[in-house]
Amino acid sequence: MNELFNSDDLLREVVRVPGPGTGTTLQLLHRSRRDAGIASSPRTIMLMHGATFSSASLFDVPLEGQSFMDVLARAGFDVWAVDVRGYGSSSRPAAFREAADANPPQTPAIVAEQDLAAAIDAVCARQAIGGLNLLGMSWGGSVAGRYASRHPERVEKLVLVAPLWLSEQPLRIDQGGPLLAWRDVSLHGARDAWLADAPKAARHDLLPDDGFEQWLEVTRASDTDVNSAATVRAPGGAIADIRNHWHAGKPLYDPGDITSPTLIVHAEWDRDVRIDMMQNLFSQLEHARYRRWLEIGGGTHRILLERQREQAFDAITGFLAEERNTQ
Repeated sequence: MNELFNSDDLLREVVRVPGPGTGTTLQLLHRSRRDAGIASSPRTIMLMHGATFSSASLFDVPLEGQSFMDVLARAGFDVWAVDVRGYGSSSRPAAFREAADANPPQTPAIVAEQDLAAAIDAVCARQAIGGLNLLGMSWGGSVAGRYASRHPERVEKLVLVAPLWLSEQPLRIDQGGPLLAWRDVSLHGARDAWLADAPKAARHDLLPDDGFEQWLEVTRASDTDVNSAATVRAPGGAIADIRNHWHAGKPLYDPGDITSPTLIVHAEWDRDVRIDMMQNLFSQLEHARYRRWLEIGGGTHRILLERQREQAFDAITGFLAEERNTQ
C-alpha cells in the first residue's frame, strides 16, 4: 500500500514493500522533485537510520522549512529512507509482544542488512536502475557499511555519518546489564540530554528555533506501537552489536572490501562516536575509489538536526553530485 502526497515542488510518498521472511513489511519514505525526470543510479539515494529512532525522526524533520530529505530532493536526487523491522511503521518482531527478557536481542545489524537489501532491491526494480547511493547514520553506518562491503555492484557512493566502529572504551548507548529483545526509550529529559553533549556556553545556540519541538513531534508520531507519548520502543539488536562486535574487537565488516567512493561526516562534540574511531575507520577504507572525511565544528552526534547541519548537507550533496575521474 502506498500513500502519495504532493507539496509545492516536492512529491512525498510512503511506500510499503515486502521484507525478508513471511509477513514482514518495510516502510519506505520517498521524496523527489515533482519535475524529476527518469531515475538514474547516480541520482538515487537510500538513507539508513540509527539504533533508536526511525528514519523520519532523523531524516525528515522539517527544520526551518525543510528536512534533510527535502534538501536532497531539491538538489535533484530521488530520495528513499527505510525503516528496518522494529522501527517506525515497519513490521514489529513478535518478541515485542512479550517481556523484554523473554527473547534474544531483535534486529541486529546482520538482520537489518537483509531488510536494507530488500528495500534497495525494491527501489531498483521500481525505478529500473542497477544501483544507488547509500547513506547510513550511527548504527545505520554499521548496516550500510556491511551492505556496501558485500554488494559493491549496488552502491554508487557511500556516505557514513558518525558511523559506529571499533572502540576500546565503552560506548554510551550500552548501559550494561542483560541484553534484551527490545528497549523502551524515554523522551523525558531528551532535550537536556541532547544539549549536554555541547559545551555549556554553546548550548543555547545548538538547535534551530523550535528544532527540538519539531523533532519531538515527528519522533512521537513515528512510533505507533507504544501507548505513551513519552516513550519509543526500539529493538535491542544494536546494543548486542556494540557488545559483541564494536567493543569486542570483532568488526561486522571489513572496510577494505568497500570500493565505492566514501564520505565520512563527523562532528567535534560527538560523545557517542569518538573522533579516534573515525580515524581508525578512515584509515582502513584503503580500497575505496576515493575517500573523504569532513569534521564539523560545533556539533554533536545529531549534527543532521542542528544549526551546523547545512555544512553536512552541502558536503553530502556536493559529494554525491560530483563527477570525478578515478583510477
